Amino acid sequence: MTIKVGDKMPSGTLTLATKDGPQKISTDDYFKGRKVVLFSVPGAFTPTCDAKHLPGFVEQAGALKGKGVDKIACLSVNDAFVMKAWGKSQNTEDKVDMLADGNADYTKALGLEMDASGFGMGTRGQRFAIVVDDGVVKQLNVEAKGEFKVSSAEHVLAQL
Repeated sequence: MTIKVGDKMPSGTLTLATKDGPQKISTDDYFKGRKVVLFSVPGAFTPTCDAKHLPGFVEQAGALKGKGVDKIACLSVNDAFVMKAWGKSQNTEDKVDMLADGNADYTKALGLEMDASGFGMGTRGQRFAIVVDDGVVKQLNVEAKGEFKVSSAEHVLAQL
């Protein structure tokens, strides 16, 4: 079942690559008591994700935080090392947390997985953006297949 506005974010574990190595992150702790913009991309370094999606959130980080957002997180079905390398290449630094969902467990818990095996990528996450306030979904923007509109940083910013 796909998550919807008003639902509590599911409990799960994601991985964040840090200078001390991969760190497990409890989603309950991550979303608790803060406003988070969580956006998902089908894959690190893939064309739209690398050229538009992640860069938009890096560029708009200050404006989003000015609207009360505490954390911005990029979610992808990739390993933590790939996410760290991608974040470094995109200068995400303290602007965007690069969260890995290596086995797509959390993406599946959200009900937002997709089959990208036709592209040799297996199970991946759909392109989406969720505004979460203290663990509750306030906005949910899931892209139509092949689109990049409603999950952009600019669209999310306009909703806040």
